[in-house]
Amino acid sequence: MCGAFFAFPALANFDEEYETRQWQEIAVVLPAAPKQESMLPFFVSAASRNKFFVDSASLSVGADGVVRYILLVETHGGARNVTYEGIRCATRERRIYASGRHDGGWSKSRNNAWERIRDIAPARQHAALFLDHFCPGGVIVRDEAEALDALRRGGHPSNILW
Repeated sequence: MCGAFFAFPALANFDEEYETRQWQEIAVVLPAAPKQESMLPFFVSAASRNKFFVDSASLSVGADGVVRYILLVETHGGARNVTYEGIRCATRERRIYASGRHDGGWSKSRNNAWERIRDIAPARQHAALFLDHFCPGGVIVRDEAEALDALRRGGHPSNILW
C-alpha cells in the first residue's frame, strides 16, 4: 500500500497545491415588476392554504450558481407578498434581495443574509423550490429552460421515482 502512494509523487503535495477559490456572488440587478400572465404556480404542501407562484420572466441561473426568481405568495384571504429571491444549491441556502411594493418598485431587504433552507411548514416554499424544481439531488439546474420545465411539470424529472 505504501508503494502505491509513492508511485504518484504528485499526490504527496496535493493538499498544499490545491487551489481554493472563494465563492463570490455576481452583482444582482432587480428585475421588472412581475406580470400576472408570467406567473407559474407550484405545489408546496396540502397543509397550506396559500398559493405560490414563480415569475417565469424573472427566473435566471447565474454563473455564480444561484437561481434567482420573483416569488409571489397569495394568502387565502387574498393578500399578496412579492419578493425577489435567490437559492444557492451548493449550500442549500436562500436569500431575499428585495420585497415588492404596491407601485411596482422594490424595497431592498434589510436582512439579506444567506439563510439555510429548512423543510418546515412556515417556509416550505423554499424547500419545495430547492428539492423539487431548482436543485434536484442538491445539484443546480443547467439553465432557465430546465428550471421552467420543472415548474411546468410540477417537479424536476430526475425526482420522479419509477
